[in-house]
Amino acid sequence: MHIGLSQTVRMEQRLLQSPRMIQAMQLLQLASMDLQERVEQELLENPLLVRTDAAEGDAAGDERAPAEAPLTVLDALLAARERDRWDPALRRRRGTAEEADRKHAAMQNAPDSHHSLGQSLLDQTALIELDAHQRAMVEFLVFSLDERGYLPRSLATITAECGIAGATELEFSILLEELRHATHPALGASDLRECLLLQVDGLTQAHPLLRRMIAENLGDVAANRLPLIARETETSLEDVSQAIEVLRTLDPFPGSAYGVEQAETIRPEVMVAELDGVFQVRLTREGVQGLTINADYTRLLRETPRGDAARKWLRKRLEAARWFVDALEQRQSTLLLVARAIFERQPGFLERGPKALAPLRMMEVADAVALHISTVSRAVAGKYAQTPHGIFSLRSFFTGGTARVAGGMTSQTVIHQRLRELVEAEDPRDPLSDDRLAELLRERDGVRLARRTITKYRKTLSISCSTHRRVF
Repeated sequence: MHIGLSQTVRMEQRLLQSPRMIQAMQLLQLASMDLQERVEQELLENPLLVRTDAAEGDAAGDERAPAEAPLTVLDALLAARERDRWDPALRRRRGTAEEADRKHAAMQNAPDSHHSLGQSLLDQTALIELDAHQRAMVEFLVFSLDERGYLPRSLATITAECGIAGATELEFSILLEELRHATHPALGASDLRECLLLQVDGLTQAHPLLRRMIAENLGDVAANRLPLIARETETSLEDVSQAIEVLRTLDPFPGSAYGVEQAETIRPEVMVAELDGVFQVRLTREGVQGLTINADYTRLLRETPRGDAARKWLRKRLEAARWFVDALEQRQSTLLLVARAIFERQPGFLERGPKALAPLRMMEVADAVALHISTVSRAVAGKYAQTPHGIFSLRSFFTGGTARVAGGMTSQTVIHQRLRELVEAEDPRDPLSDDRLAELLRERDGVRLARRTITKYRKTLSISCSTHRRVF
């Protein structure tokens, strides 16, 4: 066996992503709000970046009152950085009355911060007279609840795990009753059955039938087997139906009224409007404003001698600023290009709304704009469009299709809407089965679908089966 060193030559192609490509892809896939945060971060970290309107204001100011020449390069660098720190004109637009009104309106419409269930309950119990020992136990109790408001562990387990000296299971039980009295009568229930029973016991009028149904026939109630419940409880179907109506008024999740989730803010980046009978697609002006290079620093770079440490720092910052500006412009142009290609292929949607949405594949748009499909996917991720029919995500315009019996294609979105319309128009005493829904789609819309496909679409739309939809 021969052991030695040898050299071989081979040719291969590799796609090496440069830092500029990585930065461009990162900016492209950012949503509007995330992109604004990224821009603000770059403005703080790189003093060579400045907003376009601020730079124009500085240029006008320089014409009116030119600055004195600095003594040294270091003095000029420090003076420029200090001016950027304290002069808001170089970092953002000067405030006007109109802008102040817009900022005030934005602050008024801003969503409240996230408020957890435990913190909300503690606020509710602030007026209850408790000593420090009891308040520590209440705090441990409310933070032991899950997001539904249930107490998944027993009071004995909580007593053993709380680590509060002198805490007993009886004290926890008393404090839980006080907590229920101050907030919700079923707070801290162990499961759904106990949650409903606690609320029934708290009603002003007694409901023995409903209490028995919850205790013994809760599974039949969930499955809408009302005739079976009537036979087992030896009551009429009308009495069972009346008990079900009372049951609908109860709250299955006692914690849902207290935990406040922060609402997601949607800001459309694409605007589609009709002008003289033609739909035009453009980017909104409320998105990211233009950035440019600070002229003071570029002039300072030209005046700095070669080999100076300040010159190296300025050149590095200048290169990073140019990369960021180019990536930001490329993001906007790519987003506009993809958005126009999408709506050029959805004329029915623009004229008649979601019911006329045509099947569209992402590869079709990628081929039309000469981009990779992954670039199109990044461009539409988290982006929304303001259309004549409301605000829609750009990704929602890419839907699969089903062939019609008479030819042509129908998008899945249209089929989902037709299913919802058929279910809403059905007789509640004789709801449509999945087989019957498939027949109606074939007869009325010319769409042939299997029953299991109808079942899948129905579950996607959160529509229960015909047995659960039946009203007795």
